[in-house]
Amino acid sequence: MLRRAAMEDRTVIMTSVNEAWAAPGSLLDSFLESFQVGENVSHFAKHVVVVAMDDGAFRRCQAVHPHCHLLRPEKAGLDLSGAKSYMTKDYLDLVWSKLKLQQRVLELGYNLLFTDVDVAWFRNPLVHITMAADITTSSDFYFGNPDDLGNFPNTGFIYFKATPRNARAMAYWHAARRRFPENHDQFVFNEIKRELADGLGVRIRFIDAATVSGFCQLGRDLNRIATVHMTCCVGLENKLFDLKRVIVDWKRYMARPLWERQMGKIGWTFQGGRCIH
Repeated sequence: MLRRAAMEDRTVIMTSVNEAWAAPGSLLDSFLESFQVGENVSHFAKHVVVVAMDDGAFRRCQAVHPHCHLLRPEKAGLDLSGAKSYMTKDYLDLVWSKLKLQQRVLELGYNLLFTDVDVAWFRNPLVHITMAADITTSSDFYFGNPDDLGNFPNTGFIYFKATPRNARAMAYWHAARRRFPENHDQFVFNEIKRELADGLGVRIRFIDAATVSGFCQLGRDLNRIATVHMTCCVGLENKLFDLKRVIVDWKRYMARPLWERQMGKIGWTFQGGRCIH
């Protein structure tokens, strides 16, 4: 499947869904729609591998997308199909279960761009990824310097170059869960980012939130936006509500003449949103 999905440079895009996120009209549908309404990004959809966390998600994925992989939970009997409440034990098991698979992708020699399914793709985000870094991550909060480890990462949009060092970094990240048992993968990555840089020699680079953006620090200029992530937003219903609104705003923006778009006066609709601010 990786061979079929990979780009010429052996880069694979990966996202993950459970049954609730993959249901008709839910996050997966809006995620895939964004590739179709975005600007010259429709071809990226064929490079996306959707990782299904349960049988229902796998069946739904197979109905709408060519590359679907069923990931069995590490713990026998674990049900990952529902709309998990943020930071519950089931939620944590869900977000951590994908890391070992990501490590395996790197070990097989494929570059990996992982994107959460609540991300809208509107322009090519790969132009903001540099091969000079081992890991390039989006930012919840970006302070102006892409090499500053003081930036706050968001690992819901993160690129790993296929190197043995990154495979070791992924294993180190997963093992660090034992030190932070009550926290999700992104929190742990933020805690260990300096250990990865200093101990393993991993170069981490952060993307400006004005381009690869999210609700924590939303880019206002639609002429610069590449992706929008429903960050700082808790709950499936809230994420889906605002993801659909963001896509509607993008369609409205794209329907205007080029000269009007370039003036930079067409923006997001904030009134009535659940999380957008």
